[in-house]
Amino acid sequence: MSSHNTFVRGAAILAAAGVVVRLMGAALRIILASPGLLGDQGIGLYQMAYPVFSTLLTISTAGIPVAISKLIAENLALSNYRQAFRVFRIALIILTLTGLVITLAMLGGAGYIAEVIIRQPLAYNSLAAIAPAIFFVTMMSVFRGYFQGRQRMLPTAISQLVEQLGRVIASLYLVITLLPRGLEFAAAGASFGAVAGSVLGLAVLLIIYFWDRPRFKGQVSRRALPGAGFSKIVSQILRLAVPITLGSLIMQLFTLIDLGLVTRRLQVAGFTVDRATALYGQLTGMASSVIYFPNVVVIALGVSLVPAISEALARKNRELITGRTDLAIKITVLFSLPAAVGLYILAAPITVFLFTSEAVEAAAPLAALSWSVIALSLYITSTNIMQGLGRPTIPVLNMVYGGAVKAILCWFLTANPVWNVVGAAVASLIGLAVAAIANLYYLTRLTGWKFNTMKLVIRPGIAVVVMAAAVHVAYRGFFPLAGYWLAPGPANGVAVIGSIAVGLAIYGLALLLSGSINREELNLVPILGGFLVKLTGRYNLLRK
Repeated sequence: MSSHNTFVRGAAILAAAGVVVRLMGAALRIILASPGLLGDQGIGLYQMAYPVFSTLLTISTAGIPVAISKLIAENLALSNYRQAFRVFRIALIILTLTGLVITLAMLGGAGYIAEVIIRQPLAYNSLAAIAPAIFFVTMMSVFRGYFQGRQRMLPTAISQLVEQLGRVIASLYLVITLLPRGLEFAAAGASFGAVAGSVLGLAVLLIIYFWDRPRFKGQVSRRALPGAGFSKIVSQILRLAVPITLGSLIMQLFTLIDLGLVTRRLQVAGFTVDRATALYGQLTGMASSVIYFPNVVVIALGVSLVPAISEALARKNRELITGRTDLAIKITVLFSLPAAVGLYILAAPITVFLFTSEAVEAAAPLAALSWSVIALSLYITSTNIMQGLGRPTIPVLNMVYGGAVKAILCWFLTANPVWNVVGAAVASLIGLAVAAIANLYYLTRLTGWKFNTMKLVIRPGIAVVVMAAAVHVAYRGFFPLAGYWLAPGPANGVAVIGSIAVGLAIYGLALLLSGSINREELNLVPILGGFLVKLTGRYNLLRK
């Protein structure tokens, strides 16, 4: 198990940073969604820019950061420092140019996208305001891939924190400043916050890079092994990057399907344009933003997994590949299962707590989307493993199948007045489930890993059932108790936080008692591992 320490520690660092980043992002959305600022309609305009931005950003990076991480990790595993550094420099040239071109393309096409594709002219300002962020985020991704390939996750974590802090501050300032000019200008100000944040995040990475460069250059000069030339490196990067890009674009297809279909089909169901935009904001700006929060651990795990699997592959250590795959899938299940159940049980209280009592409508799509946490988490982890193995095309095809299922279901369900926006949420859930199941099937064939029902379903399932009961009882107890001293809103907040805390404690204890976690796995927890092993061992809570 000691061979897993590096990638688990890296995942923990990124997860910790990711939690803080998501909390700041959630706080920003809560504030922006308040009636005094953007409200439902303003959040809808703000959110309409992000699917387009994310899609074009995916095209501009072209999967190269993942390719950088993989190729650098493989070269370092073979002590070929010169080749690793050469990969980074070539990737930097490619992405600087593509980032600039895509940024200019988005600026020039913002009007067409707003009026023809989205059919909401007021979204133009948000689209134009966020476009410059593509260039800076693209460059930032190269440096993150460089450090991640060296299995150094701290620079990425620091840059993420600085980037998000800058985004939050700039967004709030611009929204407040521009709101008197109109809702569309305020939404554009919120979008421009991404530009400010990306500039600061890139600056941090540049500082760390130039501080660290002399030491790494020394390793390059001492290990001057022969390597591939420019054209060969470009070929290696593109061979990995193109299918990864397609996979990322297919992932973006899920949000683009919502962008292109939801408001239109809601109008078919009988809703006005403004009402359809508000419902779209509830789905994407409220429910979806909450759903993606639990995946911070899985995303961090995936970033750390690619170089870890690539390193094991370069060393031709199949046992290490299988072991890391098994551990990664188990971590994914243990985190995503309670998150899904908790969000389902507390959908309405969480919606009111994070947003406002008027936004309680968003609880319905949140409850439906909650189960997609499991499918999305498994898809992300399995995709990163296959990327590390150099087989990135398989997840692309699987997501195509899932996207097709989602589009068909979204078309029919969203136009049904009874289902309306919940239909879009259900369509996402089923589409993601199709892609995740297909990914796991191929993972067993590629790595020799086997799905262990007892370890991945029965034992954690028992723990999460106990947790669910505890959360349900705790909320019903905390809410009236807090209501004696507080107004309904704050009382609900206390009850939500209290029941989540109780749920986490009970879930952790249930995992230990059910044998879902053993001593070696608990010892992998960064910093606290040794202490937790001693503490649980003292009370005989941990299996050998």
